[in-house]
Amino acid sequence: MASTPLELRIVEALEAKAAGHGIDVVDVEVVGAKRAPIVRVRIDHADEDRPTITLDEVSAQSGWVSEAMDELDPFPDSFVLEVSSPGLARPLRRERDFVRFAGQVVRLSTTATEGRRRYTGTLLGVEGGAVRLACDGETVAIPFGEVRSCKIQPSFDA
Repeated sequence: MASTPLELRIVEALEAKAAGHGIDVVDVEVVGAKRAPIVRVRIDHADEDRPTITLDEVSAQSGWVSEAMDELDPFPDSFVLEVSSPGLARPLRRERDFVRFAGQVVRLSTTATEGRRRYTGTLLGVEGGAVRLACDGETVAIPFGEVRSCKIQPSFDA
């Protein structure tokens, strides 16, 4: 989940252009040194019925992402732009993502200052503004605003 004001600004700028390209901005992450940051943009098809975006499709979409970043000009100096698919450990950011991927095993961390902060369990969806997980034999509800990050936990069972 985009968590800093800068990441949220980048998400907003990209989402404004993404729909015109049939793309969903899955996540934006800014990492690295302040002098030469790396901006990671994860994209996928906006149409949920299409399979996950391919490397060739990501490459074809990188141009408008780069142009949007140049227009936004979020850094005084240069930065590295990485555009990729969400991968197997897809981050979940919006409420609709938590609904769409219900039934998947996820790793979730919270902003809680007391008690448990990390969960791994089956995503049950969103109800009453809370993310619901089946975890350790019980159902837990984490207020959506307290979710720091949530990613699908890939399974490699044969």
